[in-house]
Amino acid sequence: MAGRLTLTELQLIIRDSLYMAFPEMHWITAEISEMTENYAGHCYLELIEKQPDEKNIRSRARAIIWSSRYRLLKSFFENAAGQQLRTGLQVLIKVKVEYHEIYGLSLVINDIDPAFTVGDMALKRQAIINQLQEDGVFTMNRELDFPLFPRRIAVVSSRNAAGYTDFINHIRNNVYGYVFYTALFESAMQGQETEKSIINALDRIAEKTSLFDLVVIIRGGGSQTDLSWFDNYNIAYHITQFPLPVITGIGHEKDLSVTDMVAHLSLKTPTAVADYIIECVSQTEARLNEMSADIKNLARVILEKNRNRIESAGMKLMPLSRIMISGIREELSGMIMDLMNKGKKYIYLAGLEQADLSSKLKMTAGSLLTNRLSYTVRTEQNLKRLTDQDIKHKHDRLKTLTNTLNILSPEKVLSRGYTITSVNGKILRMGKELKENDIIDTLFSDGGIKSRVSQLLRKRK
Repeated sequence: MAGRLTLTELQLIIRDSLYMAFPEMHWITAEISEMTENYAGHCYLELIEKQPDEKNIRSRARAIIWSSRYRLLKSFFENAAGQQLRTGLQVLIKVKVEYHEIYGLSLVINDIDPAFTVGDMALKRQAIINQLQEDGVFTMNRELDFPLFPRRIAVVSSRNAAGYTDFINHIRNNVYGYVFYTALFESAMQGQETEKSIINALDRIAEKTSLFDLVVIIRGGGSQTDLSWFDNYNIAYHITQFPLPVITGIGHEKDLSVTDMVAHLSLKTPTAVADYIIECVSQTEARLNEMSADIKNLARVILEKNRNRIESAGMKLMPLSRIMISGIREELSGMIMDLMNKGKKYIYLAGLEQADLSSKLKMTAGSLLTNRLSYTVRTEQNLKRLTDQDIKHKHDRLKTLTNTLNILSPEKVLSRGYTITSVNGKILRMGKELKENDIIDTLFSDGGIKSRVSQLLRKRK
């Protein structure tokens, strides 16, 4: 039977065997799953390798970078890779296998290759872009209609971020005096909680989209490291599926994150985002003022034209009325004279007593005169009534024209389902006024869209 060993003796044998098997240092690739620094400046890591499904862990090992070496490697890696050593990174490291009878197996890291990590991140970033394109969602948010009056803004940011403060001050103190409603949906903008926090904020906004016109994701400036948190498939996918336009102002001038690429619009800074929103409202106000002035001028011309027509008709009716009344009076006087002459003739021929005939004649003449006077009064009243009716008809016509103008106003036309389409501020009436790649604005009753002409379809003859 083999001799018995103490635990320590066995551990020392294992240590010596490993030393003999791995006398040299080795370059290995692994992912950092945990990373801590202790009070003495040493860096303790847990390295893992995952299965091809990127979910199950294939192997795991402890590693350490001693403080004297850690200070050099940390500075070297950050300067070369443009970001900090952190969990989730794939690294190429040079390690020495060591075994301690108390602490067990560990890998002592002596060197690190930042070029490998940068290349791995670039590959992952491109893989995210390719996946979004394969899913057919990469441009979905950019295809949404941008509101004409973006005054209700959901802000995804950190309350303590300088960029958020700059955005709020800029948009509230704009030179035009526009009033904007902003609601902050607080979120972490860097670190491990970024993905979960931003997605949670977007989900909360999605529950009340009717309260907002658009979403802005903003933060202050930062290092290239901070930008990497936005090269995230889940964040980007949520933005592509979001029902409102999303504007980003993450604060990097050189590079665009995947989040910037899928957003409706990406601007460099939070202040630039505020300026863009203010300018959109200003341009819409200018277009509405121009349309209002055109409508007022047109209404003024139509009213003046119809006022002149009414005055002209009134001037023509007054002389005609006087002529008609004078003619009727002359006709009545002639009839009275004829009646009197005939009465005298009848008296003479009949030989009746003059008194009786005279009395009968007066009575008959009086009756006829009364009837004629009544006829004259009725005729004059009818003439006045017809004149008033004609004038009223002209006024009603003017009122109808005025109502027609109101019905044809842009607000009424838009409310009935029609739209107003313009290019460069000019309202379109014919399709031939357009050319490909023109940017057109279409105004609805509750907003509008901005579109690009991709193809011109001519009417078949």
